[in-house]
Amino acid sequence: MRLRLPTEHPAEPPTGYKIAHPVLSQDGVRAGFTGVSLGGALPYGVVADASCLYGRRHRPPARLCDCGFHCVHDRAAAEALLCTAEHRGAVLLEITVLGAYIRFEHGFRYARQRVRTATVGPCGCGAPAVALADAGWGRPGRLALAAACAGCVRGRTSVTLAAFARLAGEGLRVVAAPAVAPATAAAPASASRTVGAAALPDGLGVPELVAEAALLQARLDWFQSQLARLGEHGTGGTADRD
Repeated sequence: MRLRLPTEHPAEPPTGYKIAHPVLSQDGVRAGFTGVSLGGALPYGVVADASCLYGRRHRPPARLCDCGFHCVHDRAAAEALLCTAEHRGAVLLEITVLGAYIRFEHGFRYARQRVRTATVGPCGCGAPAVALADAGWGRPGRLALAAACAGCVRGRTSVTLAAFARLAGEGLRVVAAPAVAPATAAAPASASRTVGAAALPDGLGVPELVAEAALLQARLDWFQSQLARLGEHGTGGTADRD
C-alpha cells in the first residue's frame, strides 16, 4: 500500500521565506542567489526551477528524496538563521512557492519559485547597507556579494541595491533592513554633483539616488586616499635620491 499525501489547491500561491547569498556573474551583467546548504553549488535566478542534486531522474520535489527548493512559513524563523556565523553575510528572501510542493510543519519543499523581495542586512561595521560588495569568495563564474556601507566599499567590486535588482530582473525588489542607529539624512553636496555627472537609469527614487551618491562618494574618497599615499611615496623617493 502506497501512502498518498493530501492534495492542496490554494487560491493563491503560498508565500515562504529563506536565506541565500547574493551573487554576481563574472562579467557583471547577471545577478542571482546561491543557497546556504546542499543547493549552494547551483546558483539560481529570480524565477527558477529546482533539480535533483543527486542526479536522479524524477521531478522535484520527490516524496522519497530531499530534492527541491526549501523555505519556511515564518519570516522570523528565516531571520533567526541569519544569526549564525556562517550565515551572517546572507540576505533574507521572500518568495512565492510555485508548482508542486510538499508542506511540512515548518515550511515547504517545492519545484519552482519566484523571489519577490531580498532584504539586505547591515554592513559588517553596523551601518546601513547601500551596496552589495565582493564578499571574498564565490562559485565558478559567480562572485559572492555581501552588504556594505558607503564607507566600507572602498575599491571592491560592488553594485548598489537598485543596480542588483535591475541585473536580476523579473521585478525583484532589494531593500536594506532598517538601521538600528539613525541613518544620514542626506548625501554630501559633492556626492550629489558626482551623481549628477553619472548616467543613472530612470525611475530611481530619493533613497536609491542617495545610496548611489554615497557609494560614488566613498569610492572617490578611497581613490583620493590612494593617490595621496602614492604621491607621498613618490616625493619621499625623490628626496632620497637627491
